[in-house]
This record gives sequence, structure tokens and C-alpha cells, in this order.
Amino acid sequence: MTGRMDLKLVQRDASGVDLAFRADVLAGLAEPQKAVPARWFYDDTGSRLFEDITRLPEYYPTRAETEILTTRASEIAELIGPGRAVVEFGSGSSVKTPLLLSAIRPLAYVPLDIAGDFLRVSSAALAEKFPGLPVYPVEADFMRRVELPAEVTSLPKLGFFPGSTIGNMIARTATDLLRSMRATLGEGALLLIGMDLVKDEDVLLAAYDDVAGVTARFNLNLAERINRELGGDIPVDKLRHEARWNDPFARIEMHLVATADIAFTVSGQAFSMRAGESIHTENSHKFTKRSSQLLLAAGGWEPLARWTDALGQFSLVLAESRPPRSAP
Repeated sequence: MTGRMDLKLVQRDASGVDLAFRADVLAGLAEPQKAVPARWFYDDTGSRLFEDITRLPEYYPTRAETEILTTRASEIAELIGPGRAVVEFGSGSSVKTPLLLSAIRPLAYVPLDIAGDFLRVSSAALAEKFPGLPVYPVEADFMRRVELPAEVTSLPKLGFFPGSTIGNMIARTATDLLRSMRATLGEGALLLIGMDLVKDEDVLLAAYDDVAGVTARFNLNLAERINRELGGDIPVDKLRHEARWNDPFARIEMHLVATADIAFTVSGQAFSMRAGESIHTENSHKFTKRSSQLLLAAGGWEPLARWTDALGQFSLVLAESRPPRSAP
């Protein structure tokens, strides 16, 4: 029988506003370079739009990672072994998850996501595919340590963090996240993490500025979400999507650029932008083998194995949580 538990760990005020969302937006819009953390893309509308992005011809990461999970399944399963609780950080629609679950024979699956309604729908769909697997969805901001359901406490853990979401964060935040994952999963846990690779600039820009304009709608939905949930009046029709390659930081940046001078309020606070100014909404860092291993080590994870797709566009890394060392 499939067990299900829905833990809601998102803190909201009396009107239902996510307190962390409001705090991040107000702080970010007050900065000289306005910015909103990329995790706030993923309300239910944003989550659906991102799933549309993953099917676009320009967007290679999903195809490349799926190829790795399919063609290297036996190697991955041998290193991970059976009997683990799979904890997926930012599970979304869990499209790639069945490939992993079919290969490793886990004892439980715990999807973590901040978009609650989307989480519950996708968890129910996955539970139908694996009727003997206990599924425990947890609505939570996984940027912080998460208390897992009691039913999986004693099981060995495998963290699953596909899609190179780690690349959305600057180095300090990515390191903090890897450390919080380590705290959530415990010492001796494994982590299977997707990490996108440095490649031709034209390929990268096309992946984040598709011809059909789906990524533009995804980006603009963030402003619409601020208006919907935080009482904002941002003139969304005066913003345009822009993707940029920042070579010194090896990252794609997404911005919402003002096409005219604008003024607006959010949660009663006033803001303004001159034409050409932007709200920085996403980073997508790209890695080399060396930089990915350095980042994982900084977060308390020791890489054990690494796989790439046939074109060498994307990597999947298996790492282990090890005790901290005080000396080399």
C-alpha cells in the first residue's frame, strides 16, 4: 500500500502570503541592481511553463540528462544500491524521476517542492506509476534544512537534484544549499546532481531565449506573480525578457528590462526603474569538471562518479556526504 504524507513547511501570513517570497522581493527590488531569486519563478503557472521549456528544441539540458539516466542506468544503480529513500529537491513534475526509481529499487520517495499544488498533483501521478512505493510529498523551501518524514528517518538517503538547478545560485548560495542538503540527508548519504557544462555561447543563448517565446513568458510570469500575490502593480507590458552570457562568471543571466521609465508599488512600497534598467531574475552557471568538483567539495560532498551525454553538453555527478576534515 502506498503511504502518503503532505507536510507544509512554508510560512505564510494571515492573508496567505509566503513570508519568504515577500521578504526576498522587497529586499531585491531595493537593491541598486534589482534582483529576485530564481526559486520564485515556480508558482503553479511558472512550474507549468518550465515544463513547456524542457520540451523546446533549443533547450538541451533535459534531453541530455534523460539520455544519461537512460543509457547509464545500470552503472548508476550499481553504485547507489537498493533500499534507499530518494529525496528529490525541487521535484517539479518529476519527469526524470521514474528513470531513477526504476533503476535503483528504493524503499521510499520524498519529493520536496515549494509549489504545493503542483507538488501534490505530480506526486499522485508518480505514486500511480509505482503503486508499491511509499511517497511522502513535502511542501518546503529546500534552501534550508528540511525535517524529513519520520517514516524515512532510519533509511539510507539518496538526494536527487537534477536539471542543473544548482547553477541558478551564486557560489556562496550554492555552497550553502549543498551544506543544507547534507544536513537534511545526513552523513553517509549520496547525492545525484545534474550540472550543466560550459559550451558554445550561441547554443547557450538559444536555450534561454527560444524562438517560440516560452522562456520570455516564464520570466515575465515572475512579475505577474508579484502583482498577484504581493499586491503589486508592476506594468508587465513595459518589461521585456533578455538573456545574456556573462563570461567571467561562466553563466547565462536572465533579466526583465524596462522598455520605458516606470514606477510601481509592491506590498505598499514604492519602486521605480529607468528605461534600460533591469530586474535580474536568474543565473544559470555552467561548469567544468574542475569547477563542479570544487563546488561539491565546498558543500561537504565528495564526488564518486561522473557521467556525460554523448555530445558532452551535460553532466550527472554522484557524490557522498563525508565527515568534515580539519586538515588535508
